[in-house]
Amino acid sequence: MNAVPFDTLKLADRLQSGGFTVEQAKAAATALADAMGGADLVTKEYLDSRLGDLEQRITIKMGSMMVIAVGAVAALVKPL
Repeated sequence: MNAVPFDTLKLADRLQSGGFTVEQAKAAATALADAMGGADLVTKEYLDSRLGDLEQRITIKMGSMMVIAVGAVAALVKPL
C-alpha cells in the first residue's frame, strides 16, 4: 500500500501562521505524517478484493443453507 506524500514543513508553517506555537505545529505535522504513512492505510484495490472474497463466501453459505433446507423439507414430507 502506498502512503500519501505531503510536505510536513509546509503544514507546520501554515499551522504557525494560524496561531500554533512552533512546537505545536511540529508535533501536529509529525503526528499527521505518522498517521498517514502507517500500515493502517487501505487502498481501493485491497477493499475490492476483500469485498469480492466476502461476496463469494456469503454466496456459498446461502447456497449451503438452501440445500440443507430443501433436504430437510424433503425428508419430512412423506411420499403419498
